[in-house]
Amino acid sequence: MTDDTSQNPVPDLPPAAQRALAEADVRRAKRDAELKAMPLELGGRDGPEPVRYGDYEKKGIAVDF
Repeated sequence: MTDDTSQNPVPDLPPAAQRALAEADVRRAKRDAELKAMPLELGGRDGPEPVRYGDYEKKGIAVDF
């Protein structure tokens, strides 16, 4: 018995879905490469990104956007 999971991780999906998953993998790899190429932010905030999580805190005062 051979292991076909390396070629096709989910064999029950239709070809269009398999193509979409392959394209998503390519986009993720490109995004990860771009993120590695970006310089690190110096003097930035600690913790989660304030814009993404909805409030910005500075010196104990939280500001909601």
